[in-house]
Amino acid sequence: MIASERTIRSTNSFKDTELRLPLTAYYLLLPAYRSLLTSMPEPTVFIVDDDALVRESLKDLIRSVGLRVELFASAQEFLRAQHPDAPTCLVLDVRMPGLSGFDLQKQASEAGLEIPIIFITGHGDIPMTVRAMKAGAIEFLSKPFRDQDLLDAIQQALERSRKAREQQAVTKELRRRFASLTPRQREVMERVVAGLINKETGAELGISEKTVKIQRHQVMEKMGARSLPELVRMADSLGIIGRKS
Repeated sequence: MIASERTIRSTNSFKDTELRLPLTAYYLLLPAYRSLLTSMPEPTVFIVDDDALVRESLKDLIRSVGLRVELFASAQEFLRAQHPDAPTCLVLDVRMPGLSGFDLQKQASEAGLEIPIIFITGHGDIPMTVRAMKAGAIEFLSKPFRDQDLLDAIQQALERSRKAREQQAVTKELRRRFASLTPRQREVMERVVAGLINKETGAELGISEKTVKIQRHQVMEKMGARSLPELVRMADSLGIIGRKS
């Protein structure tokens, strides 16, 4: 494990799963993240295929490794359903009546539904594979495929989904902390992370250097930053680097 990461081991249904977090995220979210891990819903694999026999076969395979599965006979049915707030992935047939797998991929993206997709098809070709992968699919499997190839792709997809949730949690917490700053503290933070020294910040804001130091210290405390480089990384995550109000 590299020095810029820390590992938290889950104690819930993600047994024997280690979640590696960036160092900043580790210290930022450690207390809340442990709580999140123990309460996080089970990962879910969605299967969308118009062939009932295929759906049931895939369900049995995926459940055999301890994963939760939800079945859908059409893309429309999947889009109408409520989906759990948990790591998820989608095993999706390409050719179906009504909306195709590609249509579903496009509509999900347009709706902001971030879910890793594994395409399966009995009629695949190279252009179809390229199209799916360019649109962000995890894998494109042509029937018949090995069970292990699908299971490996599912694990990769769920890991991507977990990482996306981790980043969302980090960003949400950073935004909460930034929102707790006063308008003056935000002005000071924006200038500090832009590289201005206290004297320059004070001159721009029309306040004393001593006041800048006080405000800067309060910013560090509220943001939970242990160093200036860490504060800069937080600001970068929030998209405020180079911005001045």
